[in-house]
Amino acid sequence: MSKSNVTESNWLKLIFNATPWALLADNAVTTPLTNLFVALHTADPGEAGDQTTSEATYTGYARVAVARTSGGWTISGTAPTQAANAATITFGLCTVGTNVITFFSVGKITSGASEILYSGALTASLTVNPGITPSFAAGALTITED
Repeated sequence: MSKSNVTESNWLKLIFNATPWALLADNAVTTPLTNLFVALHTADPGEAGDQTTSEATYTGYARVAVARTSGGWTISGTAPTQAANAATITFGLCTVGTNVITFFSVGKITSGASEILYSGALTASLTVNPGITPSFAAGALTITED
């Protein structure tokens, strides 16, 4: 099944920018999410996983909050439509431990077993050792609808 290009764009804007979608998702919630949370993973968390599945474990690691606004996420293109981080996302400095990061995910809470809204493989694995601060430049983490 596929979606129209307009639907793909409206869906990503709803999820990542909190933009109402007329006649479908335009009712106000009393306490809407203002941030989404990006997690790092050492393996594919899979469709049955949550954000704790294969999540990074180095000392200093924590999920990073990214605003559900155009300042947090950029929505662009058609066929495919993409959401990408609008600014650099910087994780905590590794002080102890080593992880090889191969995937990222986007979820709804700062810690614990959050459902995964989207996940994807990194273009190259990232080895995190003491002294390393993982970060991703603007546009480096992309989510695609097509």
